[in-house]
This record gives sequence, C-alpha cells and structure tokens, in this order.
Amino acid sequence: MKTTGGKTVFGASVGILMLNTRFPRIPGDIGNAATWPFPVQYKVVAAATPDNVVRGDAAPLLQSFIDAGHELVDLGCDGIATNCGFLVPFQSEMSRALGVPVASSSLLQASLIQHTLPAEQSLGILTISSETLTKKHLDAADIPHDTPIGGTGAASHFTTQVLGDSAEIDFEQARQDNITAAVKLLSDHPNIGAILLECTNMVPYAADIRRATGRPVFSIYTYLLWFQSGLLPRRFPPDLDDIRTPGP
Repeated sequence: MKTTGGKTVFGASVGILMLNTRFPRIPGDIGNAATWPFPVQYKVVAAATPDNVVRGDAAPLLQSFIDAGHELVDLGCDGIATNCGFLVPFQSEMSRALGVPVASSSLLQASLIQHTLPAEQSLGILTISSETLTKKHLDAADIPHDTPIGGTGAASHFTTQVLGDSAEIDFEQARQDNITAAVKLLSDHPNIGAILLECTNMVPYAADIRRATGRPVFSIYTYLLWFQSGLLPRRFPPDLDDIRTPGP
C-alpha cells in the first residue's frame, strides 16, 4: 500500500497557538500536553500575553497568530486552535488565511449547546474577565447579547494570577474561585441549563463546577475532542469478519 507524504510531522492533527506565558499549567489546562488523549503540536506567539489579549486590544496581534498558524500547518497540522477564548474575533480571518479548520475559542460551541437545551433553559458563560468580554466577542461567536455571563472576578486569585502571568498559582484557591463564580452565576440565573467555560485555564475545575451546580459543563476540552475527531476520524473494523462471533 502506498502512502502520501507532503508534510514533516504525522499523527498530530491539532496545532495549538499559545500565548507567551510562564504560569504553571496542570493537567486539564490546554497548555499541558498530558491533557490530550491525542498528540498535539504547540507554537508560542511571542508578542501575545494574557494581559494584552484579555484586557487589551488583541487586534494588532492578528498577523502574528496567522504567521504562527502557517508554521503549524506547514509542519503537518490539519487544524488550528488557540489557547484563549478572547481570540474569537480572529476566527474568520484566521480560517481564511490558513486554509484549514480553525477553533479559535470555546465560545464557538455556544449555539450548538443552546440547541441541546430545553426551550426554557439558557446557556451560561463563565469567563476569566466579564469586564472585558464584550459584544464584539459575542458577535464573533454568534452568541445573543442577553446570554447570562459570570466571571471569576478581577480581584480573585485565579484571575490575578493567570492574567498577571504569575510564576506560582494556588490551585486549590483557583478551584474555589471557579466554583464560587459558577454557583453565583447559577444563583443569578436559575434557568441556566448548561455552563460554557470561556477560559482554557478553567478546564481543570470543570468536574468540580459540574458537581457544585448540577449542570453540564462545556469547555475548550470538549470542543477540541470534537474538533480532532473530525480531523482524524477513528478507524473502525474494516469488515464484518472482525466482529463476527467465532463458530464452534
């Protein structure tokens, strides 16, 4: 059987564009390679930091993300993701420029999740910075402006340590910050039927949020599992002989 080449790296179909950070990343975080049940490729965008993407103007960084994305595609990646939900305004430009599927933000799942819920229930979004998640971000993901949004709070340990790019994080305190924010979001909006985590650093706490709120929790993890399964579909038994029960 002949196979076709044309790229350097095979088997790592998802390329992830990373902000330039130093804070620790535990399993569950998008930037910890052990999070993924499949190989991934990483590329750091040197000029991008949590502060200038989440709380500043990320627009001047678009070309840097496109250039880094081209490097991952040239290396062999079949689809590109980013590690910050606030990059969703880059979605159209990046997919057009890179010529491959792009998953710029977990927020792009919002419409699909909403369609799974009963008519009287709403999707709720939990973000690291509700103060700077604007209509621009919602519009880029086709999210209605009246969607309930909660944040971990500008003064919380989780927010200050991640956006401040601290070299140390108290992960138990970060866990509690996320649980507290999710519980408040649900208290403020009892009709929420599911929670979507904007921030890729929230994934390690998804199970705790689910337990505390009783609501399904979606994130960049759920999104990229779906994304990768289309880029590299699982091969099932090629013929019935592989699954027939042996005779006597």
